[in-house]
Amino acid sequence: MTAPSPLPNVRKANSALEALWRSGLSPRPRLTAEALEAAALAGAPRRALGDDSDWREPFERLVRSLREEAELSPLGETMAHGQIVMTLRARMRAVRLWERHHDILERPVRAPVVVLGQMRSGTTRVQRLLACDPRFAHSRTFESLMPVPLRPKPGRRDPRRLRARVGLAVLRALNPEIGRIHPTAPDAAEEEFGLLSYGFGATQFEAQWRVPAFSRWWEEADRRPLYRAFKTLLQTNGWYRGDDPARPWLLKAPQFLQDLPALLDAFPDARLICLDRPAGQVVASSCSLVWNQMRVQSDGVDPGWIGREWLGKTRLRERIAEQALAARPDVPRIRVSYEAMNRDWRGETARIYQFLGMELTPDLLARMHAYLAGAKAHLGHRYSLDDFGLGAADLAAGAMPRRDDARQAAR
Repeated sequence: MTAPSPLPNVRKANSALEALWRSGLSPRPRLTAEALEAAALAGAPRRALGDDSDWREPFERLVRSLREEAELSPLGETMAHGQIVMTLRARMRAVRLWERHHDILERPVRAPVVVLGQMRSGTTRVQRLLACDPRFAHSRTFESLMPVPLRPKPGRRDPRRLRARVGLAVLRALNPEIGRIHPTAPDAAEEEFGLLSYGFGATQFEAQWRVPAFSRWWEEADRRPLYRAFKTLLQTNGWYRGDDPARPWLLKAPQFLQDLPALLDAFPDARLICLDRPAGQVVASSCSLVWNQMRVQSDGVDPGWIGREWLGKTRLRERIAEQALAARPDVPRIRVSYEAMNRDWRGETARIYQFLGMELTPDLLARMHAYLAGAKAHLGHRYSLDDFGLGAADLAAGAMPRRDDARQAAR
């Protein structure tokens, strides 16, 4: 890929931040575990963050990778600092909330429907089609960005929507291409990346920053605690919204492929909708999304590294999911191909509803048609394996590509 011109608004933001720090009017963000905790706590005792046995190690590894590997720009440092402090403050809110409302942890999460597939394999389309059905509960963008309510009392106006609207507008202003690759809105059905980031899981962070040592550590780590917390956050948002606990959750995140054993441990009665798309298209589109997110926060983004990394990640997820599904023939599942959805989305949706044992009504089909009619922003997205130093031979190779020497560093 030929190095593009810097994004104009990103360049301006970096210059403004450098000037601000030189002036002494604002300090440069410090990306250390101690500084980030202090910023989040703002004088509160450390116990306000709750038990740290499940999140402290990935938190500290992430921060180390950001300093040593990510090559963050001034804007990247600022955004990383803000995201991590926001995550720590979410933990503080959760600790207070669960201490006052023990009943949240008793809410059932029965037979969730999990849209399972690689990043860029059509999972968002299937999720948002099914989210047209009010019989399902689903996460919305503002809930994924901020997975713990800001005003944790049911019935109050939720300020997370406004914050999400502002955040999405800023991101689109910095790089308009991101809005074309993955169009979303505060109330749109969205994958649960933020519910995994609450425990400093890899999914959101590795798609926007180059943090290979952090990623390699998670590839070997026990993900069951991450999914226990994930389930509790679903219970929390269902409680806050006043949902009927009998409504099945509709879940979607590409990370589920890599974490499928832990996901099924947390939700043993899950029903899986397994999406397939040709590997070349998946890898090229994934690389394009990652590259467009990383270039907002770093001036040293390497397309070739992204190509090797995400080809390897795609193969890893495929292998783990295949092994997990083979080991669990009892888990209900249906396979749906990307091409089949393109050819006949109504027919494929009818198959999904037959699998779920639910009626697909004409009124529901009309709502789904209206959603698809308005979902055209992504049509301008162009991508190619060549842009990331990959070709047919790389896809045909059976071995995992060499990505980094970070696996040893992670141990």
